[in-house]
Amino acid sequence: MKIFQIAIALLFSLSIYSQKPAYVIYNAKGKKVGYKKMLKDLSQKDIVLFGELHNNAIAHWLELEVTKDIHKSKTIVLGAEMLEADNQTQVNNYLNNIIDAKALDTVARLWPNYKTDYAPLVNYAKENKLPFIATNIPRRYANLVYKKGFSGLDSLSTLEKSWIAPLPIIFDSELPTYKNILKMMGDHGTPELVMAQAIKDATMAHFILKNYKPNTTFIHYNGAYHSNNYEGILWYLKNKNGNLNYVTISTVNQEDITKLKEEHLNVADYIICVDDDMTTTY
Repeated sequence: MKIFQIAIALLFSLSIYSQKPAYVIYNAKGKKVGYKKMLKDLSQKDIVLFGELHNNAIAHWLELEVTKDIHKSKTIVLGAEMLEADNQTQVNNYLNNIIDAKALDTVARLWPNYKTDYAPLVNYAKENKLPFIATNIPRRYANLVYKKGFSGLDSLSTLEKSWIAPLPIIFDSELPTYKNILKMMGDHGTPELVMAQAIKDATMAHFILKNYKPNTTFIHYNGAYHSNNYEGILWYLKNKNGNLNYVTISTVNQEDITKLKEEHLNVADYIICVDDDMTTTY
């Protein structure tokens, strides 16, 4: 009987370990890290930059799970690139049950994948009476920078300027992340294109810090490129406040997730490596 029990236990354990994982979490050095260990570290930080691939189902699921789990032990504030600062009133009205989801979709500029990928996060904030901050610059002003550079913002009204990072914008065009944009875009790359990226990073950092409260964790959801390589949003955050504890997460796809590719090392404190075959949300 004892031998039979051991055999059953062995078969059960083998069935567990034979499951094919959809993702693996790595640290910056490429060492595998368990979810609980990552979560413990995240919970001790002031600001978490969760870098996603916008159509990655695993990233969206983990955003919600991380949010719920940190909230078990910490007061949290949420914010996202996917909502623009001039829509904060509409977001607040939804959170406070003044308007419903259909009305929010009408009065705010929501991303096409909002209902599947970001509504669960906003609804979690609503259900738990948490702030949800629209951190991104209104896209029309980012487009203005793309056409005219930072000087294009000088003519904005006081109200319009309240939806972007304070002027003048500090800017370092030599940051590798920004230089890489020009490289990736080839003949289509311009200094103004990089400035448009920087104004987004600066504005998101501005509204994160504006809404951060001591003894809380601010969880921010953004495209991975906005915080990869400890630049982008993080560069602006540290420039304005180097005393807070920051942590970054990135999401990458690989055909083989059993070992992190060298190109993905050091892109963030934690790297969520997702199987290339994972279903996308769009």
